Amino acid sequence: MTSLRTLMPGLLLSIALAACAAVLGTRFPLIGAPIFAIALGIVVRSFVTAPALSAGVAFASRTMLQTGIVLLGFGLNLAVVWSAGASSFPVLAGSLAVGLLGGLLLGQLMRIGFNIRMLVAAGTSICGASAIAAIAPILDAESGDVAFATATIFLYNIVAVFLFPPLGHALHMTQTVFGTWAGTAINDTSSVVAAGYAFGPVAGVTATIVKLTRALAILPLAVGIAIYVGSRGASGAARFNFVKVMPWFVVLFALAAAVASIGIVPATVLTGLAVAGKYIMVVAFAGVGLASDFKRLRSVGAAPLVLGLIVWALVAVVSLVVQRVLWG
Repeated sequence: MTSLRTLMPGLLLSIALAACAAVLGTRFPLIGAPIFAIALGIVVRSFVTAPALSAGVAFASRTMLQTGIVLLGFGLNLAVVWSAGASSFPVLAGSLAVGLLGGLLLGQLMRIGFNIRMLVAAGTSICGASAIAAIAPILDAESGDVAFATATIFLYNIVAVFLFPPLGHALHMTQTVFGTWAGTAINDTSSVVAAGYAFGPVAGVTATIVKLTRALAILPLAVGIAIYVGSRGASGAARFNFVKVMPWFVVLFALAAAVASIGIVPATVLTGLAVAGKYIMVVAFAGVGLASDFKRLRSVGAAPLVLGLIVWALVAVVSLVVQRVLWG
């Protein structure tokens, strides 16, 4: 288990950058603290790469992000969570189908190996690096394949954070439409939440709920891959582990919303927890920026990057088209 002393350097740096981002976000609300936090982290990472920072940065970018999302649940009603998740289901289903099938078929045409195209398709369609980490053991994927896919997803995560909010404003999207778009078309949870809240508070909540609903697709995908791998007589199928694959923070988020809905906790406490969640996530976004290693992209090669870009574009377009068809 990682000690507090090991975590402190990277964690304190993430907190310091988050404080700067909060101040800048107040002065420039159109950009917002989440994007400032990621940008500051990227800038600092380009000058500081001390190994002593890695444990704390990893803790901030993953554990604190998930903690912040769970705390946000205390500021929501379970009926709102259910409504947003259910209404976005057709958009999610369409974008997931196009992303997975498109990634596999296009990757085959581009003569990319099955494991890499499956990892890129899953990472783009479902939950970024989390989906890649969940299905890699089932595929018995080599570390190089995982690294290539993760680096590809990472690139478009960072691009999306800075690209989506201005695109949303240029297209005159409502906050609900943008939140649904971001929740279905941006790869990683951190980037979804950052882009959503950069656009607006309603967009941030919507994007978070839609993204968490989308993350649950890891389970049926993992089962399907395990069955497919098993049918080929490979050993990876035996590695399917429900406990490891299940995104438990999604369950905790729903439980937090349920507690808020029941009314057993005073409203002031619930509000305080939700506000704390927002600040914790800014720290997490700083950690995401500090963890951004663009040097990894040099070893990826053009094919996975092109495949990731095409699949990402397909998912983004389909998300908007389905919303337009459903809601006008």
